[in-house]
Amino acid sequence: MKSPRHVVVVGAGAAGLMAGRTLARAGVRATVLEARQRLGGRIWALPEDEFGYRAEGGPEFVHGAAPVTRRLAREAGLGWYPRHGARWAVRGGAWATTTWDPPHADRFRQALEELREDLPVSAFLASYFPGDEYAELRRSVTRMTEGYDAADVTRASTFAVREEWIGRDAPSEGRLKDGYCAVIDYLAQDCRAHGGEIRLGAEVIAIESRDGRVVVRTRDGTAVDANAAILTVPLPLLYEIGLPAALRERTRAAIDIGYGNVVKLLFRFRDQWWATHDGKDLSDLAFLLTDAKVPTWWTQHPAPHAVLTGWYSGLKADGLAGLGEAALIDMGLDSLAQVFGRPAAELKAKLTAARAINWGTDPFARGAYSYATPRTDAAQLVLNEPADGVFISGEALYTGVDRGTVEAALAHGEETAKWILGPSPA
Repeated sequence: MKSPRHVVVVGAGAAGLMAGRTLARAGVRATVLEARQRLGGRIWALPEDEFGYRAEGGPEFVHGAAPVTRRLAREAGLGWYPRHGARWAVRGGAWATTTWDPPHADRFRQALEELREDLPVSAFLASYFPGDEYAELRRSVTRMTEGYDAADVTRASTFAVREEWIGRDAPSEGRLKDGYCAVIDYLAQDCRAHGGEIRLGAEVIAIESRDGRVVVRTRDGTAVDANAAILTVPLPLLYEIGLPAALRERTRAAIDIGYGNVVKLLFRFRDQWWATHDGKDLSDLAFLLTDAKVPTWWTQHPAPHAVLTGWYSGLKADGLAGLGEAALIDMGLDSLAQVFGRPAAELKAKLTAARAINWGTDPFARGAYSYATPRTDAAQLVLNEPADGVFISGEALYTGVDRGTVEAALAHGEETAKWILGPSPA
């Protein structure tokens, strides 16, 4: 398209702010409309006085090489450190240090390498590892797919699992010292510094296209006229916004991209009571994998914060929609009590702050992040084509490695803006 004078970006999450600042830096008038009264979307910094630091209510780790994320961190002067500490697993009360490898890992990798046609993970496991001797492998891979990818194993792509397990040599994951919220703050500041406008509390309900222009309408009756629009909302919200007919037809393809849910628990205690347990030195505990209801926990090691974070994801998380925050907090405390053999009431008495965030019940998220199915690549080809001056962008449309991550959102937001701007002059 001809280089636009004005582009409306819907959503001030990672993809939206990256697109907005890229456009603004190129001299294009960029207006970013955000439904919430805060920036970040699924990136959410909790109050520092609550947890002792700006705890992440959403994504927390930097996965893989993450070149765009690291470039922004360098621009903004943000520190980054790799994940430190020990990983432990607790099964039936027995504690053991662990790696991510499941039993029969070599045979599993070989089968992944030899696979030529993508299958859902459950179908792959049933076809290639059907015997009783592989029961623990099937359980481990299922737990990883449901936990790490927040995915339904009957839909999740085995090729995507292969991409995560083998075939690339990337740096280990880590954290930004000031959190993803610092990246969001930097992008918003830079966007505004270059003339971009960001409006909060501006929930978009419809986008119309006529005479080569778009009109973006918000719930309060405001209409914003522009040359083009970039829609960066999570996948479920695509169906709730009125769209031009051609684009509406394209959004049907989104059903072929998985979208999983997460309940994230954050508990701040008076001290790191878990550092010594049953004669074991857990002072460097990083991750804890358990068979409790909330199965995955991590610390802020090497930072000294007395915070444990719980992770409950996938289809199981969808079943918690009827539970309020207090009930979810109790569920987490009960899980920790089971793992450490301590009364839940004792742990509750040690709490100084607690949050339970169910992203599936958030009206502007409806879940946590996308995952690939065997039909996702084809769906992305459809959705990455603009229609009637409207572009769709975000982590779900990213086609590179590390799908479903903040890196994916940042990279695709930048790609979309550059596509609109057209090729740079030679």
